[in-house]
Amino acid sequence: MTLLEARGVVKRFGGLTAVNGVDFSLDEGRIASVIGPNGAGKTTLFNTFTGIYAPDAGDVRVGGRSIVGLTPDRITTLGVARTFQNIRLFKNMTVVENVLVGMHARVALRLWDVVGHTPAFRREEGRSVRQALDLIGLVGLSGKEDALARNLPYGDQRRLEIARALAVGPKLLLLDEPTAGMTQGEARELMAFLRRLISEFGLTILLIEHNMRVVMEISDRVTVLDHGEKIAEGPPAQVQRDARVIEAYLGRGRAGAAAP
Repeated sequence: MTLLEARGVVKRFGGLTAVNGVDFSLDEGRIASVIGPNGAGKTTLFNTFTGIYAPDAGDVRVGGRSIVGLTPDRITTLGVARTFQNIRLFKNMTVVENVLVGMHARVALRLWDVVGHTPAFRREEGRSVRQALDLIGLVGLSGKEDALARNLPYGDQRRLEIARALAVGPKLLLLDEPTAGMTQGEARELMAFLRRLISEFGLTILLIEHNMRVVMEISDRVTVLDHGEKIAEGPPAQVQRDARVIEAYLGRGRAGAAAP
């Protein structure tokens, strides 16, 4: 089943067309990557998938339902979660508090339950904390539950951001450069973790990623953008050999010199 589908998506900023007529689809239980040079429109496309930007033309559907015009929080309740290129944690909150923030869309309490700390509130709070601790363990941060987010090493902050996204209970997880700043060893650990999320939890994952080793090893399919347009799409090995992709990354002269 197709979980995410985009048709003819266009996004303009004044006279600049950041995304120009892009079609995209992603089936359930798959992992795909969107790649391209800086300024290719990758994050802008992500933002149209999550409601940060409304497309100027085209349609985006999640589970067959159009999400155009929905707010990001409403899209989150449909099972879409994401991380950002620049880490956006609550730096002065603890690890467990950051994960609990991600659960807000799943908490079904009335205002007077919260204000009055009713038994329903206490049950929900206990359940949420237990689930948060499970997620913290899942991403490898056990023992750091009470650490402030700002005191975590960079790689652990990335893990915490993923845990917070998972707290939404998503069907679709969008990760914007999740291995940025990681060592190759940390990147390999993250790849193994993402495969586990698919195999054990049935998630569907879409990446923006500049680490080509990660892209080629983990992706079922790769989509390449350049100047806002899709120039290639297919299995990693096929895309890696595409002349248009080589040119987009290396430039026309260097691409010709690099050709066998």
